[in-house]
Amino acid sequence: MENRVTTEIRHFGHGDLDDIRQTLLDVHEDAYADRRHEEFVQRFPWFVNHWGGNPGFSCVIAWEGEVPVGFSYGAPAAPGREWWQGHLETPPEDAATYSVSELMVRPKWRKRGLGPLLHDALLKERPEAWAVLTVDTKRPRLQAMYEGWGYGKVGENQPFADSPVYAVMMKDLAGQ
Repeated sequence: MENRVTTEIRHFGHGDLDDIRQTLLDVHEDAYADRRHEEFVQRFPWFVNHWGGNPGFSCVIAWEGEVPVGFSYGAPAAPGREWWQGHLETPPEDAATYSVSELMVRPKWRKRGLGPLLHDALLKERPEAWAVLTVDTKRPRLQAMYEGWGYGKVGENQPFADSPVYAVMMKDLAGQ
């Protein structure tokens, strides 16, 4: 059986949230089925509304036919609110940062190369100098995957009392 799928990537923005919200929730439901009892995981609809409410919100969704199989989204960080704040001794000269909030692939479609495809589609042609994301520190293989994509860990953060402790990771977008 071929491990690759024919995938169509569709791009969306802030004005599309009403049309894609349920799709994001459905993919999340499948991706986190084994953790749906966790309170932090149950708050995902709030995060979709929060990020989608940002005028700079951008999202890519991967489709296999009419089935959404994964997505990634984020938005430009407000100056002074970049996730790397407090983790670098010297801030970058150009501090413009894009925050990658989510990258999610449904279990049935994992290990087929969709993660990097979604990530690259989301960041392609971004004007910011940096991309930043966070990854659960209890997921070292996931952190290593992001390191393989050019990210480096700059610190750790626990943004909510019930959230995991996250590794804060940065990538220089000028070299893409």
